[in-house]
Amino acid sequence: MASDEICVILDRLSGEYDKGAYPGRNSEGLNPEWPCDPFHVLMATILSQRTRDDNTRRASDNLFHAYGTLEAIADADPDHVAELVRPAGFPKQKGRAIVDCCRILRDEYGGEVPSETEELLKLPMVGRKTAACVRSYAMDIPSVCVDTHVHRIANLMGLVDTTTPEATEFALMAITPEERWSDINRYMVRHGQVVCLPNRQRCGECVVRELCEYGLTHRSSGTGPGIVH
Repeated sequence: MASDEICVILDRLSGEYDKGAYPGRNSEGLNPEWPCDPFHVLMATILSQRTRDDNTRRASDNLFHAYGTLEAIADADPDHVAELVRPAGFPKQKGRAIVDCCRILRDEYGGEVPSETEELLKLPMVGRKTAACVRSYAMDIPSVCVDTHVHRIANLMGLVDTTTPEATEFALMAITPEERWSDINRYMVRHGQVVCLPNRQRCGECVVRELCEYGLTHRSSGTGPGIVH
């Protein structure tokens, strides 16, 4: 696919979803009290791993209401944090990772979240997706953040033909102008939450259906069968 085609797709999706979304917050006004800064985006993205979007919002609400700063979490009891983030699943693992992450940031980075991918990857439970989300949403650094929505939709549309999120990340980088990298997650996530659902694609409501390989095969129906890549 040519870069101008993916830009058309992103332009249409941006018209539908305005500001898009990051884990734990979206453009429909949910959780507007949490700022889009590196600390909040990092915590919410760690919580978003292997869980549903609604669960991420509930867990991040609990966490940020109880502990409003990086320093407060660094001093927190991991068991208490685990109970707060239980809605996101894997509470002990995520609770410990969040506390350890904040302690490392306080003690080794002066309380600041680093902007370099290599430094972010040193933090507990921070992989390429989480690092890219922080860089993209909180630091305005062009990054391709590939979560389950982006990996699934990019393959479904025929933008890429990949089997892993990391392969999808690099494939999308190759066909997308750098200044549009951050738009990929911002709008595909909302599209995956609203129209291109994981188990029930609403092709009849899709504004990019004629640019989508899967959508072109389901032009006569409002929905298609669930396909998960």
